[in-house]
Amino acid sequence: MQTLSTIDANRLNRLYAYLAAAIDQGDLPGAAVQLSLRGEASEAWAFGRFAPAADAPPMQPDSIFLVASITKPVVVSAVMLLAERGHLLLDEPASHFVPEFSVNGKGAITLRHLMTHTSGLPDMLPENQALRKAHAPMDEFIHRICDLTPDFPAGTGIQYQSAGIAILGEIVQRVSGLALRDFLRQEIFEPLGMRDTALGMAGLPRERLSLVNVPTEQIGTDWGWNSEYWRDFGAAWGGMFSTVGDLTRYLQAFLNGGELDGTRVFSRATVAAMLRDQTTPLPAVPAEQKAPHGWGLGWRLAPATGWRYFGDLLTPGTFGHGGATGTVCWADPAQDLTFVLFTTQPAVWSEPLLGRASNLAAACVQ
Repeated sequence: MQTLSTIDANRLNRLYAYLAAAIDQGDLPGAAVQLSLRGEASEAWAFGRFAPAADAPPMQPDSIFLVASITKPVVVSAVMLLAERGHLLLDEPASHFVPEFSVNGKGAITLRHLMTHTSGLPDMLPENQALRKAHAPMDEFIHRICDLTPDFPAGTGIQYQSAGIAILGEIVQRVSGLALRDFLRQEIFEPLGMRDTALGMAGLPRERLSLVNVPTEQIGTDWGWNSEYWRDFGAAWGGMFSTVGDLTRYLQAFLNGGELDGTRVFSRATVAAMLRDQTTPLPAVPAEQKAPHGWGLGWRLAPATGWRYFGDLLTPGTFGHGGATGTVCWADPAQDLTFVLFTTQPAVWSEPLLGRASNLAAACVQ
């Protein structure tokens, strides 16, 4: 097992032992993890089984996971590429690019509102599950989101909203002329060497895809996280598949100011804007909402007191995200440290475990 010369090997082994114990105790079916420090990545390490079934084969370090909402900052970074190329401004109304979005009081919602969860849109459509049961296409979701009425005026509150990220994905398609999954592949994944990452499973080896321990309402369905429908759907808010190694590369590019291995994907200005605290300065957002919900553009920022995925030990300014399928990733610029942990245990059950693992990872720096 490779360890880094700048990582305390004993403390790293504590992290591995903690995850192994979680497997043995039945808290996790399977997991994979990787750290990097000062640009040097540890060996990816896997634990448990490939699927929840007791006789499933062992998880592999290069297993592919449904990362769920870790998709969100990646989609935001696609919009930021369009901004740095002069195609749009973040404070333009979203309806400039999706005119049908302007109805029911949404005309003042800007791209920045969508990126910072300050749009007033809900997380999911009220009919989200019914649409998935009907195998509705993305166009139907966009149509329904365009008909929504916001819960509050844009810029006056913070409310996590997958619906807003869906509109950002639609804007990428309309401005670039490419399907969102193709734009991400051509402009981000391929240049960064993320060979095992895609929005939707198209082109990825199905035999390496781990299975999520789905909640009761998804068991035996043809629309849940493990279904062919969802694997191919490519939700802008949560449909990306990846490995811990690929996400480590993505995070390292941000720590490097937008480049990796000599290839620049994002400008330094784009990276700085995405990592800047966007929500604390907002005068109309109640103070009690700001402390637990610090947002850059797409990235959640530490400290986030109402969010346990990050644990307790990260330096202010750490950025990252988590996913409902039991995933977390973060990068601490002050320590030049990244951490990626993918599990197959949904976050509704595993969120405290992810936070404790984050503490163990943060404590590894010598």
